[in-house]
Amino acid sequence: MDERDIQAVMRAIGVAAREAAAALALASADSRTAALKAAAAAIRRDAETILAANARDMAAAAQRNLTPALLDRLKLDATRVEAMARGLDEVAALPDPVGAVLADWDRPSGLRIARVRVPLGVIGIIYESRPNVTADAGGLCLRSGNAAILRGGSESFHSSSAIAACLRRALGESGLPTAAIQLVPTTDRAAVGEMLQMAESIDVIVPRGGRGLIERVAAESRIPVLKHLDGICHTYVDGAADPEMARRLVLNAKMRRTGICGATETLLVDRRAIGQLPAILADLIDAGCEVRGDAETCALDPRVQPASEADWDTEYLDAVIAVKLVDGVDAAIVHVNRHGSHHTEAIVTEDAAAAQRFLDQVDSGIVMHNTSTQFADGGEFGMGAEIGISTGKLHARGPVGAEQLTSYKYVVRGTGQVRP
Repeated sequence: MDERDIQAVMRAIGVAAREAAAALALASADSRTAALKAAAAAIRRDAETILAANARDMAAAAQRNLTPALLDRLKLDATRVEAMARGLDEVAALPDPVGAVLADWDRPSGLRIARVRVPLGVIGIIYESRPNVTADAGGLCLRSGNAAILRGGSESFHSSSAIAACLRRALGESGLPTAAIQLVPTTDRAAVGEMLQMAESIDVIVPRGGRGLIERVAAESRIPVLKHLDGICHTYVDGAADPEMARRLVLNAKMRRTGICGATETLLVDRRAIGQLPAILADLIDAGCEVRGDAETCALDPRVQPASEADWDTEYLDAVIAVKLVDGVDAAIVHVNRHGSHHTEAIVTEDAAAAQRFLDQVDSGIVMHNTSTQFADGGEFGMGAEIGISTGKLHARGPVGAEQLTSYKYVVRGTGQVRP
């Protein structure tokens, strides 16, 4: 496509999405539930087609020499396809947020006022690598009564196309407009630029990807942005941590899946717990993780590489971790608030007061006590799925599920009152 073709295609997508959003806002909860269940069934039925499309994407990605972590984000197998379908089933089972009365009250004037949940309208989602986002985003937008315009990464184009076809077929089977979920049909980056200017068609943009994508969207968008920024996540091992728990949690938080945004990127250790650190370092290194540490950490194991100042501000999305010793929970809080991305942070401790101070004072969307940062996921929070983890503070924060994709309006009922 040339520039004019892309502009025409994107404008047509926007018009269709706006019409579909109006229809979805009036559709019954039952019809949207039926479509979600049909989408899950379609993904299960077309699993082989989806896997074949993913094999094409994986082959192309291997030729581009993508890192193992990025390949892991891109790869689908039977288990991951089933997880997509199961996520849609779980979203279908969620309470429908549209029309829920958040509060209502009577005024001395006799007016009855209610605050009622409504869809946002048309949501544009721009994402990289992970094709499962196609199912998660489409499903959550459908549950919340929103139309979705999806622009997946070029590396996952064939996988996302196969998944989106299942979702659109399910919409048609359920009597809902197929334009409620649309995938941008080109990998040309000009489509992203066009999408960011479509204020007449799109109500909210949700970018999900690396810093380069987020910065571009923030700089160019004429549409409100719900940011999913870097996952510079921290785990802090306090002096009162249980040693075996700390070893288990740190290894999982870093190495379960290194390419997801909830993976721990920096490990902070209380100097009182320095005796625990050699075993933690050995676990990480033996699992294939490169460790970059401050001078004290390097002295504990010759395999540790010296950390630079940049390491404290880096989201690796790979088998690399930065390690630093700090003077207790207050120093850990200062480091996290200075170097983190306001995503997810965890403390490991048996000291309830230290844990509470960390949970109260760390300024992140998700704060955890005695668990792995890899639980930073909408599915694990009972949301069925998520579009992303919002690291901002306006409209939504933390996992963005169906409820977070709604706004509200005030409904006022009277009996003929006029204002004196």
